[in-house]
Amino acid sequence: MGLDFTAIDFETANGFRGSPCAVGLTKVRGGVIVEEASWLMRPPENHDTFDYHNVRVHGIKPEQVAGRPRFGELFPEIGAFIGGDILAAHNAAFDLGVIRSGLEVSGLPGPAYDYVCTVMLSRRCYSLVSNSLPFAAEEAGVPLVNHHDAAEDARACAGILIDIAGRNRANSIAELYLSLGLSIPQQPAFDPSSGGLSKATAAALAAASGGSAARPFRSEWPEEGPNPEPNPDAEPGNPLFGQTVVFTGSLAMPRPEAKMRSAELGARPESRVTARTSVLVVGDGFVAGDLRSGRLTGKAKRVLELHDRGQAIEVISEGEFLQMVGGVPVHVAQ
Repeated sequence: MGLDFTAIDFETANGFRGSPCAVGLTKVRGGVIVEEASWLMRPPENHDTFDYHNVRVHGIKPEQVAGRPRFGELFPEIGAFIGGDILAAHNAAFDLGVIRSGLEVSGLPGPAYDYVCTVMLSRRCYSLVSNSLPFAAEEAGVPLVNHHDAAEDARACAGILIDIAGRNRANSIAELYLSLGLSIPQQPAFDPSSGGLSKATAAALAAASGGSAARPFRSEWPEEGPNPEPNPDAEPGNPLFGQTVVFTGSLAMPRPEAKMRSAELGARPESRVTARTSVLVVGDGFVAGDLRSGRLTGKAKRVLELHDRGQAIEVISEGEFLQMVGGVPVHVAQ
């Protein structure tokens, strides 16, 4: 078997994973891109509101998908393109979560997928202060002009995986994971009519029924709160699993909740940057490009210093963090 896989990237209409409005797919055979596909789509019914912040990121507006098939109607074509391939995604927890939540709220079952996460592989194989797609693509020598165009992002993800396999002299995904001492993770098959819903879907449905509401952005000095212990039974395939995480700046959710969510996924939250820190989550509208412009908090500057000294530590935006933990913060209405 050669280096065969399909890279995938979704863009969503709002903070719920199950609101896909665009997908890009890149098929690789023997380490070479052989086919690409992309679609615009309407998100599933009742989850098709376009949030201003999402539109600002990817530029897709409601009128551009009006009249197009909904995700559930289009998924047979998406699934046919993927076939039996291993899926690759940059932050696979998000993109595999889009498939699951999108199908769940559409009332449709989903197949099992073996998958690889190029964020986690980038963290293992590169030495970057940010493993966001633009930084990893640059390290891999892959051009990425229009970040958040689903087709371009899928192509960049494919290029990163091809580069990482080449650096490890691996001729297949199985060889690559064996060389790194890892097991290829799998999202199991599911059927919403007979099994439980994912946490992201259950929370979104509760919010839609009026059982919870999103809390508005808070700009006051954040309360640190306690540092909960990491969940030992968390899914190792999540990019936060096993990381020591510190938060800085104002987030869209209270910092104690951010710590709780990261701990649920197997991370160890702490309150200050130390030699143990491996991930710093930066709020205040930070994006990875700010690492080059210098618009950084004191904690972020400290991370850059530690990274320059050889510490394996990275900076991620709140948006990347929210993708890893499952979308927008949801709270009981008060």
